[in-house]
Amino acid sequence: MKAKKPETEQTVTFSDNKDRQTVILHEQIKRGNTCIDEIQVRTPRAGELRGLSLADLLNVQVDALKELLPRITAPAITGVEIDNLHPADLVQLSTKVIAFLAPPEKPDSLIA
Repeated sequence: MKAKKPETEQTVTFSDNKDRQTVILHEQIKRGNTCIDEIQVRTPRAGELRGLSLADLLNVQVDALKELLPRITAPAITGVEIDNLHPADLVQLSTKVIAFLAPPEKPDSLIA
């Protein structure tokens, strides 16, 4: 008789709108022949925060955002694209990240 393998992977779905937010960009990102005018940002999971300081994210440290945003955006934006974002777009994206880090019952508690 074969032993049943334990499940080692879990599927995480992000169907709840609280886990995924859309940012309409002030300036489009040009990628080849494609123009990106909106980006979906989703709640980061613990593994996606690996190597990052939560304090740096909460303080809107651009280097920390450059590490995290490619992991949690759709389409995934690159570090070079983040470097070229309009400041208003970077602020919008960072505000979504900060809101995701707040307790669910107080999503505005970390936003000054």
